[in-house]
Amino acid sequence: MIEGRFITLEGGEGAGKSTQLRALAASLRARGLDVVETREPGGSEGAEAIRSLLLTGGADRWSARAEALLFAAARADHVEKTIRPALAHGAWVLSDRFLDSSRAYQGQGALNDADIVTLHRIGSEGFLPDRTLFLTLPEGEAEARARVRDGDKSDRIGGRDQSFHRAVADAFARFTKDEPARFRSIDASGEADTVTARLLDALADMLP
Repeated sequence: MIEGRFITLEGGEGAGKSTQLRALAASLRARGLDVVETREPGGSEGAEAIRSLLLTGGADRWSARAEALLFAAARADHVEKTIRPALAHGAWVLSDRFLDSSRAYQGQGALNDADIVTLHRIGSEGFLPDRTLFLTLPEGEAEARARVRDGDKSDRIGGRDQSFHRAVADAFARFTKDEPARFRSIDASGEADTVTARLLDALADMLP
């Protein structure tokens, strides 16, 4: 049986993660792999219920600590109910965001990176992806893409100010530098097919 793999796509607003996840999944299926597409927050019944709590309402709906706890709870259910069972059956699981988004986003608040990782250890037993693909774009291009995608309807996290999103991008870049065995930095500029090819190249050593 083909070994299951867990691949996450990370990056800031407008990087094209959702579009590229669908394209990557189609490419992997064309190679004969069983692929499960999922997302965070969400990906399981319980986690999707928490998603609606996290992404709707005013910016001050949750404190930084409460927000981090909700993300960790959603992820624990996602890992237990969706990701681990799919991997056990030999599927490749592709997730639009995972732990590193919590580290980058919720790590800007009252909790530091070590706190976020501790919550993940408690909730999801420290489970990590086999590979994390970090999609990068120049700040101006990412902003323009996000505006086209969302208009004036950003969720309560995506709608935070640019200084916040700049700090998030810096955090992702730091993770990529500090954890080269897991992370691959992917240029998300250019035609969509070109970006998908870059993602496949970053997985070439894992493909059967």
